[in-house]
Amino acid sequence: MSRDARWKTLLELLVERGRLDVEEAAAELEVSAATIRRDFDQLAEQQMLVRTRGGAVVHGVSYELPLRYKTARRASEKQRIARAVGDLIAPGEAVGLTGGTTTTEVARALAVRADLTSGSPALTVVTNALNIANELAVRPQFKIVVTGGVARAQSYELIGPLADGVLGQITLDVAVLGVVAFDVTHGAAAHDEAEAAINRLLCERAERVVVAADSSKLGRRAFARICAAEAVNTLVTDSAVEEETVRRFEEAGITVRAV
Repeated sequence: MSRDARWKTLLELLVERGRLDVEEAAAELEVSAATIRRDFDQLAEQQMLVRTRGGAVVHGVSYELPLRYKTARRASEKQRIARAVGDLIAPGEAVGLTGGTTTTEVARALAVRADLTSGSPALTVVTNALNIANELAVRPQFKIVVTGGVARAQSYELIGPLADGVLGQITLDVAVLGVVAFDVTHGAAAHDEAEAAINRLLCERAERVVVAADSSKLGRRAFARICAAEAVNTLVTDSAVEEETVRRFEEAGITVRAV
């Protein structure tokens, strides 16, 4: 396992558990305790965790990992979800994409679709995510519109009032939301209120709204609400979703696709 892969896994385990012991982490990652101690020391230097005697605990500000540290855990689920979301988008449509690991996979799925290799444009993509814009900008058949705003390091998303001017002047066929939580009662949510505000504007400008979220994010709530569940037309998730969860979303009028 490479150093980057170890670091990503260690940080995710820390977020899930709150603390990790050196020996415990070494056993899980199948590396030596000395390697884990070195990793912990280097991550502590970057203020990604706090070193303790014999281990590490979550840093006070690391409840939301920067996108570059989020691992490929659930990668296959996210890729299946992305392909299914892509199937909901027709050539020539205007699509809004928020930031996040799942929506990044949606962008990649759209980029390789055979029926989107040409057109004037094949798709119009509006996004506040710098990494998504960067990946799609090399596709000449796509028209890429990037909102203004201030870059948020954790998610590569542009946030703040500078984005309002762009989003207030456009209309979208579909907005695809990446979320950290989605619940029938509490709606779709993000960690950051400024990020949620931009995502909310994308929803308001769209004819239909699709939430792309793996099953671990369902039935949960987070700090900043993006929109009510009733504003969402379709939820695309993975096949591990519980039947009761599907039933609750469908009763709220949301079409659920589990892939």
